[in-house]
Amino acid sequence: MQCTAALSHAGKVGVYGGGSVKSSPRSRPIFLLSNVPTRPNLNSKPRLSICPSPRAGLRNWPLLASASNYESYQKVTTRDVCAKPSATQNDGAIQADEADNDSKKLTKTLLLGSLFGLWYLFNTFFNIYNKKVLKAFPCPITITNFQFAVGTVVVLLMWSTRLYKSPKVTSSQLLAVLPLACVHTLGNLFTNMSLGKVAVSFTHTIKAMEPFFSVLLSALFLGEVPNPWVVASLAPIVGGVALASLTEASFNWAGFWSAMASNLTFQSRNVLSKKLMVKKEESLDNINLFSIITIMSFFLLAPATLFFEGVKFTPAYLQSVGLDVNVIAYRALVAGICFHAYQQVSYMILQRVSPVTHSVGNCVKRVVVIVASVLYFRIPVSSMNALGTSIALAGVFGYSRTKQLKPKPKTKAD
Repeated sequence: MQCTAALSHAGKVGVYGGGSVKSSPRSRPIFLLSNVPTRPNLNSKPRLSICPSPRAGLRNWPLLASASNYESYQKVTTRDVCAKPSATQNDGAIQADEADNDSKKLTKTLLLGSLFGLWYLFNTFFNIYNKKVLKAFPCPITITNFQFAVGTVVVLLMWSTRLYKSPKVTSSQLLAVLPLACVHTLGNLFTNMSLGKVAVSFTHTIKAMEPFFSVLLSALFLGEVPNPWVVASLAPIVGGVALASLTEASFNWAGFWSAMASNLTFQSRNVLSKKLMVKKEESLDNINLFSIITIMSFFLLAPATLFFEGVKFTPAYLQSVGLDVNVIAYRALVAGICFHAYQQVSYMILQRVSPVTHSVGNCVKRVVVIVASVLYFRIPVSSMNALGTSIALAGVFGYSRTKQLKPKPKTKAD
């Protein structure tokens, strides 16, 4: 009511008409603003701002009221209109945020778990179907190049349908990737050569020695000196592989050295990637880098396939050696798709977790593949062979954990 009186009094003395207002020392005029602008022809009457905020006040609408009138009006309205949110409301908002965060964390965890499951599933199917194909059709170079061809088709379809953004690659990047593609090609070729000669379980037991070659090559070419814990973790790996090799029923030197050569080449790829430090643009992430390496590997291995094994993966040749074309083609296609899928999922996981976590997951993957292959192919396993494999895999797990240990920074007192 006092504000209304002040407004009517201001109107009488001609506030809007250029009149003047006399003020006493006790009642100095102040200007109040409306924080809600009026819209033309909808609400022509200005509104007083009833919040005590300084910004709510003095901007657009020069409504005159006395300080005493404003103070009395403020006491009545501020308590009801400009009240702060209650503690209950704040608690509810916090609980909603926490629930939203928990939901996002659960979604990420489920997605990561699904990726690990697909990684193990694709790798298991690849090893089983690949072993069947190599056993019936012992041409590892042809089979390896066919798998790169399937991967190349998958990559091109992925880029052409824009399921994944195609990269913009420079000639300098291609030259830097070329050594990586070479060792990637050799690594997969040696793996298939080993799988064609010995049992799947034994090949993966030998490939458990990858940490040994990683430490050795890093020390020789990168100057990285391993800590004592890492060196100690290599002992059970080497000892376990040696024990498993001595008691392996399917042991032969061709399969053994092929698996060892696969370890050497794959770990050389990791060292080369650090040594060369491939420059990546925004579009060249790990998945696109793997896709480029796959395409390059196909073209690198194609001449060697024609030179060493010729054109043998044809219906005419398969029928001439008494093989069922449909069965071989189906198994080779499934192995090729799983070959590309498990490696791509592996890179997707690597983008989401640390290298140590990925290494532990890779150790678990070997256990899954070994157990699945032993059960599927009904491979006889002696107790000493199982013990050697278990010791080697335990050593790999210990190596992955010790990689997390970092030396304590030296203090000034030291």
